[in-house]
Amino acid sequence: MNFGFSGEMIFLFFLALILFGPKKMPEIGRQVARFLNEFRRASYEFRSQIESEINSVDTSDTNGRNAGSSSASSRRQQILPPLQAPLGSLANRIFNPPPAEKLEAAENAAVENAAAENAAAPAEPAPVPEPAPAPRVEAPKVAPDA
Repeated sequence: MNFGFSGEMIFLFFLALILFGPKKMPEIGRQVARFLNEFRRASYEFRSQIESEINSVDTSDTNGRNAGSSSASSRRQQILPPLQAPLGSLANRIFNPPPAEKLEAAENAAVENAAAENAAAPAEPAPVPEPAPAPRVEAPKVAPDA
């Protein structure tokens, strides 16, 4: 990372100095340094884990080719999880829609339930709207000297 002192960095330093004051600046600097150090450590661990997985896949492929066994080449290690969505999730319903017959049965059941609710509910009279008050017309105002 290139953290040279450019005009933007100097501006940000003075802005932070104005916002937080000189007493809080060392504490804020330590917190930023801790965050950057933690981020670097996590990215290094992630990178080393990915490289070790790639190396293990490469060595297993090399061993399988040298042995000449077809079962080793057909059995590949899977690094990423399967692409199937969890059962009952929205993604599963989108990518694996139910058959048309099941959809029609569900729609028919919903229509029947709505009809049964409408029949069971007593008919309430429709509310009568109140008439709107007539607009008041005021006489035009005239100046006293006219």
